[in-house]
Amino acid sequence: MNMQIVEITLKLPYEDRGQVLSKLYGKLKGRVRDVHFLPPSATGLSEVKLELLVSDAHKLIKELKETIKKGKVSVKVLSA
Repeated sequence: MNMQIVEITLKLPYEDRGQVLSKLYGKLKGRVRDVHFLPPSATGLSEVKLELLVSDAHKLIKELKETIKKGKVSVKVLSA
């Protein structure tokens, strides 16, 4: 099994951040290497950066996009 380190940046409305992160916790449990919470912007978007150890990045991205309705997801593969 080929494991990859992936950095996922989530831009979420500040008031919805807790609900979305609690849903993601069950899916990402045991794969999180590092988390950074950035303060909300003037428009009310909060940024969360997650560093994950995953075996199938494409499947993870699909799951994240289904879970996150209000917000943006960007992905960067750090190791192949």
